[in-house]
Amino acid sequence: MSDLSLIYTAIGSIALLLFLVMKVRLHAVVALILVSFIAGLASGMDPADIAATIEKGMGGTLGFVAVVVALGAMFGRVMEETGALDQVAYTLLNRFGTNKAHWAMTFTGFICALPLFFDVAVVLLIGIAFAVVRRGGGSVIKIGISLLAGIATCQAFLIPAPGPILVASQLDANFGYMIGIGLLASIPAMILGGPVFSSLIAKKVHVDLPEHAQTTEQERVGGVAPSFGLAISMIAFPLLLIGLKTIVARFIDPDSTLNGWLQLIGHPFTAILLACLLAFYLLGIRRGVPKERIMEICGSALQPAGVIILVTGAGGVFKQVLIDSGVGGALGNMLTETGLPIVVLAFILAAAVRVIQGSATVAMLTACGLITPMLEPLNLGGAQLAAVTIAIGGGAIVLSHVNDSGFWLANRFLGLSEKQTLQTWTVMETIIGTTGAIVAILVSLFLP
Repeated sequence: MSDLSLIYTAIGSIALLLFLVMKVRLHAVVALILVSFIAGLASGMDPADIAATIEKGMGGTLGFVAVVVALGAMFGRVMEETGALDQVAYTLLNRFGTNKAHWAMTFTGFICALPLFFDVAVVLLIGIAFAVVRRGGGSVIKIGISLLAGIATCQAFLIPAPGPILVASQLDANFGYMIGIGLLASIPAMILGGPVFSSLIAKKVHVDLPEHAQTTEQERVGGVAPSFGLAISMIAFPLLLIGLKTIVARFIDPDSTLNGWLQLIGHPFTAILLACLLAFYLLGIRRGVPKERIMEICGSALQPAGVIILVTGAGGVFKQVLIDSGVGGALGNMLTETGLPIVVLAFILAAAVRVIQGSATVAMLTACGLITPMLEPLNLGGAQLAAVTIAIGGGAIVLSHVNDSGFWLANRFLGLSEKQTLQTWTVMETIIGTTGAIVAILVSLFLP
């Protein structure tokens, strides 16, 4: 097939996926795998190879993400159930003061979302935003959008959030560089999309505190919440292990035993596993929480994580079909002729898929499938691959609209109309994604 025919096949496949999910209401896992079969046949793949490609895509994706998602879900739930996340939020609020509560909420969302999935982070933290509004800390729009900006920024650019760490693993980007460049992209992005934008849009859009914003407090396990120092240390621990591997490894013999241990200890699997074990002990057993209760919390965390794992794996299937069918190479050839830098192309590809099908995770995975054939001949360094990963994360969250679950989370929790959600949530996401991508482009110009 010609390159143009392959690209039309990809566009048609994404349109079919959108139709099946939005109109037919087919579950995302079923829709993604079904469309993968159809895309493989339509692109001229040998029917005997399609099943193997699907198996490869599912296994290749889940081999990494299943472990990270499962461990991260348990870690996050223990942090939430013991009040550690609440302690971080309330401490930041007290230190920022009521007048700067929207700044506190942005940093709260950014920090507390690290061990959580986006939807889970919103559900767990939105109550803190409502409490701030009730205390006179600002409008629903100003406080709510600031919180969502912090969460969205973390989930787009910073590991160990599921999306960025998945893309980094697929592109074989250096996790240490990911932390550094992710922070460089995140800080201006969340400030512009959070406190700055929320202060401006709150003057134009106003809603009352939703009726579902109740004042009841959740009963915590372990009694009194842990200290702020302990809570923030638990969140920082896996990041430090991952970063330590990258920094120290640059100064020692790559064939040494020490380097081998650093590679093991600093791998996300090990880092999050150790964080889980520390959380079980320091937040649970040491504070008198029965072991059985800790295991119940872990079990409850794995139920929603299972759905996320399967959807992510199915997205990996679709990505693999795009690679093996030649669609990625065809689109790469066409875009390469534009002369745009690879980081810019990564942002454009992710943004295009995001607008068409809605899911940020699927947009990231699909963009990986499209960009991978373009990366192979370039032999990019660790910083360059990390910049490409950040650009994909930025493109995958821009222009959120009615086909994105995040759009409806913001709409329902904040009590907005569809027009108000477009004015607030959609613009905020676009500011964050574009700002992060600009930082990634600038980094790619100066780092090897």
